[in-house]
Amino acid sequence: MTRLHSAIACLALALLAACGGSPQPRLYVLSPAEGATAPAGAAFAPSIVVGPVTVPEVLDQPQIVVQAAGNQVILQEYHRWASPLTSEIGRVIAANLARDLGATRVWSYPQTALPAPDIQVVVDVRRFDSAPGAGVTIDAVWTVRRKAGETPQTGQSLVREPVSGADFDALAAAHSRALAKVSSDIAGAIR
Repeated sequence: MTRLHSAIACLALALLAACGGSPQPRLYVLSPAEGATAPAGAAFAPSIVVGPVTVPEVLDQPQIVVQAAGNQVILQEYHRWASPLTSEIGRVIAANLARDLGATRVWSYPQTALPAPDIQVVVDVRRFDSAPGAGVTIDAVWTVRRKAGETPQTGQSLVREPVSGADFDALAAAHSRALAKVSSDIAGAIR
């Protein structure tokens, strides 16, 4: 029995060592735009909530999805979004709108505690294409809803942004730059 216990212990240690050597997933976030904010004195007083945000079902998962040849997509098991993609997009657009409009009361859905914001921005992302080392494409239809009785304003932003490197950090940065352009379109409609 001693030999059997030793063999089992060795096997257990080997399995533990093998598990410890497994690659760990890398997590990525989208970033708000940097740079100048709205001009001084251009403060925007109404409250704004961004969301809900929708994305195609194939993208609504933790793994980053990249385009391959033809109609193939690849889920990158070891490259993931740090939070749901819809939350990341909403958070970044909200931060960009706050910066672009000089607004202080901008939140992303569902984090808002506002019972009824003055403005709601609903975003339907139809494409969020990722091609590492090449470029990204975001195609978003957005609607700016103001207080009851006012006609909503709908627009579409189609943005292509090159990727400055072959890694996933560069891919997330390109998506962040593309979202800054989408946010700018939305800010123009809100103004």
